[in-house]
Amino acid sequence: MMLIAAGWIGVLLIGGGIALDRTLTNLVERNFDEQLEYILTAMIGSAEIESGGEVYFNRILGDQRFLEPNSGLYWQISGEGYEPYPSRSLWDRTLRLQGDHFDDEAHFYDSAQFEGEPLRMVERSVILPNSDTRWTFAVASATDALEDQITEIRSILIWSFAIVGLGLFLMTLFQIRYGLSPLRRVRAAIQKLRTTGENRITEPLPTEVEPLVQELNELLAHSERQAEEARTHAGNLAHALKTPLTVLTNAATARDPRLDDLVFRETRSMQRHVDHHLARARAVGRRSTGRSRAEVWPSVESVLRAVTRIHQGVRFDLAGNKDARVAIERQDLDEILGNLVENAAKYGGGSVFVTVDAEPENEQFVIWVEDDGTGIPEAERERIFDRGVRLDTGKPGTGLGLAIVRDVAEIYGGNVSLQSSEDLGGLLVRLALPRALQNESS
Repeated sequence: MMLIAAGWIGVLLIGGGIALDRTLTNLVERNFDEQLEYILTAMIGSAEIESGGEVYFNRILGDQRFLEPNSGLYWQISGEGYEPYPSRSLWDRTLRLQGDHFDDEAHFYDSAQFEGEPLRMVERSVILPNSDTRWTFAVASATDALEDQITEIRSILIWSFAIVGLGLFLMTLFQIRYGLSPLRRVRAAIQKLRTTGENRITEPLPTEVEPLVQELNELLAHSERQAEEARTHAGNLAHALKTPLTVLTNAATARDPRLDDLVFRETRSMQRHVDHHLARARAVGRRSTGRSRAEVWPSVESVLRAVTRIHQGVRFDLAGNKDARVAIERQDLDEILGNLVENAAKYGGGSVFVTVDAEPENEQFVIWVEDDGTGIPEAERERIFDRGVRLDTGKPGTGLGLAIVRDVAEIYGGNVSLQSSEDLGGLLVRLALPRALQNESS
């Protein structure tokens, strides 16, 4: 910011200085020329023709420098057939005029005819009354005074613009430091978080950085929630594995003859617990991308084909919106639907009905999975989502299917609930997931 500010200040001041220098220089030069033209006009107004045809002045020109030799201010009158009539200040010198043409108006030009004394000259051609001769009136002035004025003006401009540039740069430096001071306060607040162990920025800060502080606090809260989730699920996994490991350790120590069966059963249980927590961890990782999209109909068809091979005697029906999309990864959607459909086929009476986008007017996308089994008592519908809870212990399972469904759905901002099926008479599982925007691809 400082380099950009310094660059722009320099460019603007240099450009403005050059423009102002040209303007003032032109004004000084124009004023110098106007003074010469004023003298020339006075000469012409005072000139008359004497009886011998020579030119003379009926009054003396007022500037004393015309009487001082080599004073730097000269005049001269020239006419064809007559000797030049010079001012006394020319002494023994003569001005070389450009009088080979007729100038109705004043003609200005520079001349270097006198060594070491550059001249600014103005001349004009006039035919005086009572004379047929073309007389050329000329006034010349040394440009030393003009150059001195221009040099003084440029010196003033350079020093003035240098002081202005330095002042602007210092003002910009102060403005930047003052303007960025809230960010330094934010940095200090973040350093305080690391050193004091606080988890929020609470000190009052300027309005301009409040949105940044709010987003930072939200980020801290999000990180805290993720850390808490990680600790919770690490503890849950450790607790879930602790009991099977204890059983196996005790059986091995006691040389239990059923050790083979115990190892098979308990390792299977541990595998399901590990799969559950890995599924949740994958869902959390995919959710962080914020671009999850999945087509529902192909996922349901894929799940039904897989479950049909396992439960060949079960009838599966599918209906609903074939073009629907949800904001969830396809692998996680398959995991959820696989658990729901497999539970319906396992615990139902032989019929499973899946409805895609069952509540199209709902803000969230709703999928119904119904069966014709005995259902679940209303008092048990909340407890069934707890890990390891099984109401029908006569069929194989670990009681983790619905827990996985609930956890993964909630990670994506959805939910799952249990109701009674009006059509089939069994259980209806209502799965709600966030809809994907229609203008985004899956």
